Amino acid sequence: MRKKVLATLMTAAMAATLFAGCGDSAGTDTASAGGDTATATEGGSTEAAAGDYKFEIIVKSYQSSYWQAAVKGIEQEAEAKGVTVNCTGPNAESDIADQVNMLNNAINNAPNGIGLAACDQDACLDALQAALDAGIPVVCFDSGIPNAPAGSVVSTVATDNYSAGATAAENLYPALKDKIGNGQVRVGEVNQEATSESIINRGLGFIDKFAELAKADGYTVAVIGNEKYVNDSKAETVAEADADIVIEVAVPAQTTVELCATEASAIMNKSDTIGMFGSNQIAAEGILTANENLGVLGDKILAAGFDAGSVIKSAVSSGTMYGAVTQSPLVMGITTVDVLCDAASGKSVSDVPTDGYWYNADNMEDPEIAPNLYD
Repeated sequence: MRKKVLATLMTAAMAATLFAGCGDSAGTDTASAGGDTATATEGGSTEAAAGDYKFEIIVKSYQSSYWQAAVKGIEQEAEAKGVTVNCTGPNAESDIADQVNMLNNAINNAPNGIGLAACDQDACLDALQAALDAGIPVVCFDSGIPNAPAGSVVSTVATDNYSAGATAAENLYPALKDKIGNGQVRVGEVNQEATSESIINRGLGFIDKFAELAKADGYTVAVIGNEKYVNDSKAETVAEADADIVIEVAVPAQTTVELCATEASAIMNKSDTIGMFGSNQIAAEGILTANENLGVLGDKILAAGFDAGSVIKSAVSSGTMYGAVTQSPLVMGITTVDVLCDAASGKSVSDVPTDGYWYNADNMEDPEIAPNLYD
């Protein structure tokens, strides 16, 4: 198995952010590991903030350990900088209306800034305009809002999710090549929803890269299933009946592991399925939950996941899951507070790309990977 590292744009400028006082500029030196990847360090700044800032921060939910790790980073950095944060989030990432209400309530509290991980990239547009009108800077993290009113979102702190999905395909496709070419085969993709920028782009990145790699080897591809992913894919496709490879995309009615497992089971039960991809922690755990009854992963079907958590880490370590892409939600949370402090102090801010890594049983203990494999 080979190691694939993506988004090396995050350099020690990120690490320097962790040690700068609120309002100080981040450094620009690059710290790399192994010559091809930058690593983020855990820890916050030590200098108190120049001002008693209060920030409202809204995560997508507290469903997974991913968001708990992000909140840990937020609270850690807030304490280090001497600022106040109020972290909230809906019960589930499908509770879009609840999150919009939380955002409106946050605006009414007149904070110095708002951090937002949007469940739906379009549902918050009116609220973002209200924040802009009130002079409250908004920093998006994990997921961007491409159609946000101009000037309302001052920075987005996020992984390049399209590239992250492509990285999963770049690592899964070579492992499946020996099963392609002797009759039609199927690769399933489970996305917990079709509304947030991060999930959509990961799913599309996987589809487009897998199809690109297949085409380079002379195979044809059909994309079927959820209309959002079928319609927005850039892949060159053919009709399902004419395809060597069918990429089937499923999205559950709600963002739960159980419903993702139901969708995964329907694909994994098909005799021609050889691969699966789950584009976040909940979707990947859904695939693993489905396998508890089917027992097909690691042999008949190879699966790639996204994010970490104890369930996914154990599955990757044992070989049940072929590998996964992880982010660093703790560093993402820390950086969100740093950028909010700069914005509140009147400094110019910009988007901050954060790291993501491919990991498998062979490289989980590597020093640039292990710190990002949260429980």
